[in-house]
Amino acid sequence: MANAFKLKTDTSVGTSAATIYTCPSSTETTIIGLSIANIISSSIDVDVQLENNDGDNIYLVKSAPVPVGGALVVVGGDQKVVMEASDVIKVTSSASSSADVALSILEIT
Repeated sequence: MANAFKLKTDTSVGTSAATIYTCPSSTETTIIGLSIANIISSSIDVDVQLENNDGDNIYLVKSAPVPVGGALVVVGGDQKVVMEASDVIKVTSSASSSADVALSILEIT
């Protein structure tokens, strides 16, 4: 098995769900960090969803507030999230073009 650390980013995420990462086939992925920064001049609320391959679409956070100039660490520290092939991470914000996302992962193939 090969291991690869990767960073996936998206800028100016808005009110439509943005697919940040889709776990490739024949791959397991561990999310080791997920941060969302507010890049506008008013507070925003963000949702992070994990859509998995057996149909259970869950929220990692729902309507979580991110203050002006602030960031939200959804996954980090001792917490990890495991993804299987075809699982998807999506982020949505309450305002247009308002959030930057950084997703740190470890892919195992």
